[in-house]
Amino acid sequence: MVSEPSLLVGLVLLVDRIPLPPRPPVRRGRPRVYSDRLFLKALVIMVVKRLPRVHLLLAVLEEPTPEMGRLRALLTGEGGRYPCRRTWERRLAAVPGALPARVGCLGRCLVGVLTPWAERGRAAAIDSTLLRACGGVWHRKDREAGIVPHTSIDREAHWGKSGWHGWVYRWKLHLVTTVAAAWIPLAARLTPANAADNEVAPDLLGDLGPEVRFLLGDSSYDDGAPRAACAAGDRELVASRRGPYPHRDGGVEVRRVFHQLRSHAIENFNGQFKAIFECGGQVPTRGLRATQRYILGAIFVYQLTLLHRFESGADLRVGLKPFLRAA
Repeated sequence: MVSEPSLLVGLVLLVDRIPLPPRPPVRRGRPRVYSDRLFLKALVIMVVKRLPRVHLLLAVLEEPTPEMGRLRALLTGEGGRYPCRRTWERRLAAVPGALPARVGCLGRCLVGVLTPWAERGRAAAIDSTLLRACGGVWHRKDREAGIVPHTSIDREAHWGKSGWHGWVYRWKLHLVTTVAAAWIPLAARLTPANAADNEVAPDLLGDLGPEVRFLLGDSSYDDGAPRAACAAGDRELVASRRGPYPHRDGGVEVRRVFHQLRSHAIENFNGQFKAIFECGGQVPTRGLRATQRYILGAIFVYQLTLLHRFESGADLRVGLKPFLRAA
């Protein structure tokens, strides 16, 4: 009797079926022995099992359980070769640089498969959310003096302004999601908290497919660079205007409706994402590259979860957290 694969194994197997963006031109040096998909599978395991460090992933994979045995088999390259520890560290350290393109590629694929705009306007919402850095905070006077008062401080994070909490020492997750019944992440970047939303927006818009007709944002995107990027992609940017309220200009009532749609989509998605992957507190990683791998990896796993649940006929908005806990 053959047992059914676990939910985690099912998510890992999905990596073999999804499209990946084209690889950059071949560089000089030793050719790669293991495929990029193998390390994407390892990333899925790291996120689902809450394993923020590579050495912890390898230790868990060595456990003599049936599930770990199946996962080790899925992480074996061509010719039956299993990567050594140094290869795991080196290749997983390079994963964050390619994750934004892979999130964008899978987002465009999900739009084609799930058809979220079959009965609604083709709108997407753009926003950023702050994530607490691991350890203590690095005060400005100490940073300017080059003094690190405590070893727990993540020196690659930065200060950012939150409308609710004021100045905070955090990371910033920039996102574009669909405004539809299913919240599909279409593009993502992770930066220190001092990165301006309007400066990161053009990079995000480059990952969107032609299906996106309207982009809904708050007043931080009411700027020339996002508008130029939208115009280049034949999209309409609908953003809140700066200045004292109430606004009296033409179109204010229409913008108010779009702003409500934007808030309902992306702010609820942010709350759900933080609850599922426990990002409401401090992130479990230190350093920009490790945090990008874990947080953008979580966005990638969220996308895979949508695809898995769509194929099994499950709800795309309800039950995602217990599904991943069961995995």
